[in-house]
Amino acid sequence: MRAPLLAHFHAAFGREPAVIARAPGRIEFIGNHIDYNGGTVIGAAIDRSLWVGLAPRDDGRRRFAAAHTGGAIVELPADRVARQSGPADWVNYPLGVLAAFPKFGLRAPAGFELCVVSDLPVGAGLSSSAALELAAALAFLDITQQQVAREQLVAIGRHAENHFVGVPCGILDQGVCGFGRKGHLVFIDCRAPRFELVPLPGRSGKEEREGRARREGDARFWIFNTHTKHALIDGLYAERHRECQEAARALGVAQLAELSPETSAARRAKAHLAPEIARRAQHVVEEIARVEAVRRALARGDLRTTGELLTASHRSSQHLFENSTPELDFLVDTLCTTPGVYGARLSGGGFGGAVIALTDAHFTRAQAETVAARYTARFGNAPEILETQTADGAQAVPASIHAPATE
Repeated sequence: MRAPLLAHFHAAFGREPAVIARAPGRIEFIGNHIDYNGGTVIGAAIDRSLWVGLAPRDDGRRRFAAAHTGGAIVELPADRVARQSGPADWVNYPLGVLAAFPKFGLRAPAGFELCVVSDLPVGAGLSSSAALELAAALAFLDITQQQVAREQLVAIGRHAENHFVGVPCGILDQGVCGFGRKGHLVFIDCRAPRFELVPLPGRSGKEEREGRARREGDARFWIFNTHTKHALIDGLYAERHRECQEAARALGVAQLAELSPETSAARRAKAHLAPEIARRAQHVVEEIARVEAVRRALARGDLRTTGELLTASHRSSQHLFENSTPELDFLVDTLCTTPGVYGARLSGGGFGGAVIALTDAHFTRAQAETVAARYTARFGNAPEILETQTADGAQAVPASIHAPATE
């Protein structure tokens, strides 16, 4: 993606960027709507990413361009950081990072030109927003010759999302985007937060380099993007956030993660919660237990149990948290009857977006297309199919096109 970035940057601004940074998309492996409830989640950085190029200006102007907007330039003064709307609303993510810098004791660059290219599908629940926040933050840090710990980088991205963009997300998206590593999942205890890498069953690094055949138990991720609406700011995400807070207050805890499935059931019975609030609480508490069960299953290389837990997670999102859709449910139902699929679930905020399937190494593109064809026959539009692998987290990239390519 470096070459397309350089081409778009030159087309927009007539020169090359001084610094470049990339950040991956992520899948929420398990832990749906758990991060802001203080629980544990597991995600994976994937080999689709977003790239940011940046060059300084000495006139105090800030200019933004992105390939997905056709190269239209958004120009803003450096002395005013205000939310944008309409076609320019994507600029709110790097603007949010700029607004967050002083709160973390960092200086923001004054004038600059910034360009974005990406092969992450927008609205698929793969967290292109977190990728943009972290890539922009790395580019801003690079050009101002500042460094931060990875934990602080992740915190800057989340602060931008919460306080400037206005999405009350937890730390999952930015945490996985920042701490991802090829061949691993990222486990996050959201209370600290604490980040830990979890090896994914599959080929060793030596086997990967030598191109040796996959073992029987190798895991693969397939993503089916429905292209249905996935607009978290529209209010459904915020509504679930509010309902979880209401449930926690009624059950006498600061966060739902403080409850076990047993204590939660007992307290729900006494608290006389509204039915929908009780369902939200049940989902959160039981989902945290599933995260721990997945962690144990992965440690012993048990992909079959892992897949069953992923599907159970979807059923909970479908019936208890009610953030699924008929399109997502149909994909999960179809995938779970397809040979080679260990399990499937919605990934991300829900209310549309994408389903991920955990498969063995023998699941093929032809099988994926058969699933897609059945979906098309039912809903009329074809889902986008992505076969993905784990990838490294956000990083600065050499700006010169003569440097070795990262991707």
